Amino acid sequence: MTGRPLALVVEDAADQAALLRRYLEREGFDVFVAVDAESAIAAFPEIDPVVAVLDLLLPGISGQECARLVQKRFPGCFLIISSVFDAADYPPADAALPKPIIGAHLHAIIAGVPR
Repeated sequence: MTGRPLALVVEDAADQAALLRRYLEREGFDVFVAVDAESAIAAFPEIDPVVAVLDLLLPGISGQECARLVQKRFPGCFLIISSVFDAADYPPADAALPKPIIGAHLHAIIAGVPR
Protein backbone atom coordinates (compact mmCIF):
# COMPACT_ATOMS: atom_id res chain seq x y z
CA MET A 1 0.00 0.00 0.00
CA THR A 2 1.08 3.57 -0.60
CA GLY A 3 0.08 5.30 2.62
CA ARG A 4 -3.06 6.67 0.98
CA PRO A 5 -6.37 6.04 2.78
CA LEU A 6 -7.85 2.61 2.16
CA ALA A 7 -11.20 1.85 0.56
CA LEU A 8 -12.79 -1.58 0.90
CA VAL A 9 -14.95 -2.70 -2.02
CA VAL A 10 -17.12 -5.80 -1.58
CA GLU A 11 -18.52 -6.59 -5.01
CA ASP A 12 -18.87 -9.95 -6.77
CA ALA A 13 -19.35 -8.54 -10.30
CA ALA A 14 -15.86 -8.10 -11.77
CA ASP A 15 -16.85 -5.19 -14.02
CA GLN A 16 -18.45 -3.28 -11.14
CA ALA A 17 -15.48 -3.97 -8.86
CA ALA A 18 -13.07 -2.71 -11.54
CA LEU A 19 -15.17 0.41 -12.07
CA LEU A 20 -15.28 1.17 -8.33
CA ARG A 21 -11.52 0.56 -8.05
CA ARG A 22 -10.83 2.99 -10.87
CA TYR A 23 -13.11 5.70 -9.45
CA LEU A 24 -11.77 5.32 -5.90
CA GLU A 25 -8.13 5.34 -7.02
CA ARG A 26 -8.84 8.60 -8.87
CA GLU A 27 -10.23 9.95 -5.59
CA GLY A 28 -6.90 9.20 -3.88
CA PHE A 29 -7.58 5.83 -2.24
CA ASP A 30 -5.78 2.54 -2.22
CA VAL A 31 -8.44 -0.10 -2.85
CA PHE A 32 -8.90 -3.59 -1.43
CA VAL A 33 -11.47 -5.59 -3.41
CA ALA A 34 -13.25 -8.60 -1.93
CA VAL A 35 -15.50 -10.68 -4.18
CA ASP A 36 -17.72 -11.76 -1.29
CA ALA A 37 -18.38 -11.01 2.35
CA GLU A 38 -16.30 -13.97 3.50
CA SER A 39 -13.20 -12.61 1.74
CA ALA A 40 -13.78 -9.17 3.23
CA ILE A 41 -14.18 -10.61 6.73
CA ALA A 42 -11.05 -12.75 6.34
CA ALA A 43 -9.09 -9.58 5.49
CA PHE A 44 -10.32 -7.61 8.53
CA PRO A 45 -7.13 -8.21 10.58
CA GLU A 46 -4.95 -6.76 7.77
CA ILE A 47 -7.05 -3.78 6.67
CA ASP A 48 -8.31 -0.54 8.21
CA PRO A 49 -10.58 1.13 5.64
CA VAL A 50 -11.80 4.70 5.95
CA VAL A 51 -14.54 3.98 3.41
CA ALA A 52 -16.32 0.78 2.36
CA VAL A 53 -18.53 0.27 -0.69
CA LEU A 54 -20.71 -2.81 -0.36
CA ASP A 55 -23.00 -4.55 -2.82
CA LEU A 56 -26.08 -6.12 -1.22
CA LEU A 57 -26.45 -9.06 -3.61
CA LEU A 58 -23.47 -11.21 -2.66
CA PRO A 59 -22.92 -14.97 -2.71
CA GLY A 60 -22.77 -16.54 0.73
CA ILE A 61 -23.06 -14.06 3.59
CA SER A 62 -25.45 -11.31 2.58
CA GLY A 63 -24.45 -7.73 1.92
CA GLN A 64 -26.72 -6.67 4.78
CA GLU A 65 -24.82 -8.89 7.22
CA CYS A 66 -21.48 -7.77 5.77
CA ALA A 67 -22.52 -4.14 6.30
CA ARG A 68 -23.34 -4.89 9.94
CA LEU A 69 -19.97 -6.61 10.45
CA VAL A 70 -18.03 -3.77 8.78
CA GLN A 71 -19.78 -1.23 11.01
CA LYS A 72 -19.01 -3.31 14.11
CA ARG A 73 -15.33 -3.91 13.25
CA PHE A 74 -14.61 -0.42 11.82
CA PRO A 75 -16.98 2.00 13.59
CA GLY A 76 -15.35 5.05 11.99
CA CYS A 77 -15.56 3.63 8.46
CA PHE A 78 -17.78 5.59 6.06
CA LEU A 79 -20.19 2.97 4.70
CA ILE A 80 -21.63 3.26 1.19
CA ILE A 81 -24.23 0.76 0.00
CA SER A 82 -24.32 0.18 -3.76
CA SER A 83 -27.08 -1.97 -5.17
CA VAL A 84 -29.77 -2.38 -7.78
CA PHE A 85 -32.32 -2.44 -4.94
CA ASP A 86 -34.31 0.69 -4.20
CA ALA A 87 -32.27 2.86 -1.81
CA ALA A 88 -35.20 2.81 0.64
CA ASP A 89 -34.46 -0.90 1.14
CA TYR A 90 -30.77 -0.43 1.99
CA PRO A 91 -29.55 -1.17 5.52
CA PRO A 92 -28.40 1.81 7.62
CA ALA A 93 -25.33 3.38 6.04
CA ASP A 94 -23.62 6.74 5.57
CA ALA A 95 -24.52 6.95 1.88
CA ALA A 96 -26.37 5.19 -0.93
CA LEU A 97 -24.90 4.66 -4.39
CA PRO A 98 -27.60 3.08 -6.56
CA LYS A 99 -26.55 1.07 -9.60
CA PRO A 100 -25.74 1.72 -12.34
CA ILE A 101 -22.80 3.48 -10.74
CA ILE A 102 -22.15 6.99 -12.00
CA GLY A 103 -18.72 8.46 -11.28
CA ALA A 104 -20.09 11.92 -10.48
CA HIS A 105 -22.38 10.42 -7.82
CA LEU A 106 -19.50 8.58 -6.17
CA HIS A 107 -17.34 11.72 -6.38
CA ALA A 108 -20.03 13.74 -4.56
CA ILE A 109 -20.27 11.11 -1.82
CA ILE A 110 -16.49 10.74 -1.43
CA ALA A 111 -16.13 14.52 -1.04
CA GLY A 112 -17.80 14.12 2.37
CA VAL A 113 -15.61 11.27 3.61
CA PRO A 114 -13.22 12.24 6.41
CA ARG A 115 -9.68 11.08 5.64
